[in-house]
Formats: sequence, structure tokens, C-alpha cells
Amino acid sequence: MPVLAAPVYDVQKSFLEAMAEYEAEGRGSPGDHSNIGSDLRVWSATWSQPAGFRSFVDALRAQALEATPRPASFVPTTVLWWVEGVDYLGRLNIRQRLAPGVAGQRNGHIGYDVRPSARRQGHATAMLAAALPIAASLGLDRVLVTCDVDNVASRRTIERNGGVAAAPIDEKLRYWIVTAR
Repeated sequence: MPVLAAPVYDVQKSFLEAMAEYEAEGRGSPGDHSNIGSDLRVWSATWSQPAGFRSFVDALRAQALEATPRPASFVPTTVLWWVEGVDYLGRLNIRQRLAPGVAGQRNGHIGYDVRPSARRQGHATAMLAAALPIAASLGLDRVLVTCDVDNVASRRTIERNGGVAAAPIDEKLRYWIVTAR
């Protein structure tokens, strides 16, 4: 049974296989502003080595700390991996507060991504459900979760987890989910 866990070192092999899957579908280009895309551009040259992967994992864990240096438009973020044993299946981020301005309203509190070979198996829905109590423990009574208008699978994931539609912004659908049930 998969679980949400802080990033760990022992999934390196599976993680690298997942990143190769993302690259095969075109992720990591300069126009890919997702967390996966950014990580591919910044870390892929070093994370195949144990020390490089450890630095990457440590940097992800540090994102949750208020004191960690970050761009002004970024907020502390709890990064969690959806893993089953040593198998990396996906990633979920909980932004501990909304980023300032429109960016926060477009990106919301929670973002998630399931590796291509694990999609359409219910992982996104289960990941989001598992994240809600964690978000509540971070002091978030409700969370904003967004998806692209044309991402039917993500929309269904959000709605299955109790998402209540809010006004869209541009190409982003927006939903509020109460974290404590």
C-alpha cells in the first residue's frame, strides 16, 4: 500500500526511472514550469550519483522550513513522495500558505504529479486524500487546489476529494477542499 512520506534516499533507482519517464513525455524543457520540470533542469545532472541525490533530497526537505532561502514569490512547502517500499510513484507539494498575488491563486496550496507508468491507477486521488490531514496539521483548515481546464483526470481527483468549485483564473480551474472531516 503506497504512503505519503518525506523524500527518502532509498528510492533513488525508482525515482530516476520515473524522471526518465517524465523526460520521455517532454518534461524538463525551459517552458515546463512544474516542479518536475524545474527539478529536471536543476538536478538531473547530479542526482544519478548518491551524493547528488542526497543533496537533492535534503534540499526538498528543507523547503518546508521558514528559514530556508527562497525567491520572494515562493512560500515554505512540504514536499512529500508517494512511495510503496522503494518504488517512487509520485510527488505532492503542500504550500504552507498561498504565494503572494495571482500566482498563489493560480497554483493553490497543493500540487501533485504521478509518474507516467503509474497513472490511471487511483494514485492521485489517494495521494490527495492522504495529504488533507497533513495540511490540517500544518494549520490549513481548507486548501485551494487547481488544475488546467483541459485536465479532466485532475479535475475528477479534486472533486472526488470534496473539491468545491471557485471562480477559474485563465486556464486554471480552482477548488476549495476542507481538510478536516
